[in-house]
Amino acid sequence: MRALRIVVATADAERLRGVLAMAAAQAALGGAAAVFLQLDAAGLLRAPMGAPCDDAHRAAGLPSLAMLIEEALGLGVELTVCQSGMALCGLAAEDLPLGVETGGPIGFLQATGDQARLIFA
Repeated sequence: MRALRIVVATADAERLRGVLAMAAAQAALGGAAAVFLQLDAAGLLRAPMGAPCDDAHRAAGLPSLAMLIEEALGLGVELTVCQSGMALCGLAAEDLPLGVETGGPIGFLQATGDQARLIFA
């Protein structure tokens, strides 16, 4: 199975929710999945973490954004946040959820093989 690598380029919590669901599904099927939160998207990891539709999702038996991040990481999804985005949003490495890495676009692209599916969300 080809690796799935997704760049989240905006600070849209519901877009991140969709990206994490797809990445978690890929990992559950045994494929490699990685998500890179670029620039303003880094702010989505600010505590307390949440999304506008979290209540509706929980009422429907679905995970909140914070729970989905935890589940995706538990399935082996690589979650990397842009260092420049962290500076832009005033985040430090110790502010990030456990298991989230810091990096940059060059490193993310360098780790993207020729056969990987690279998606911008």
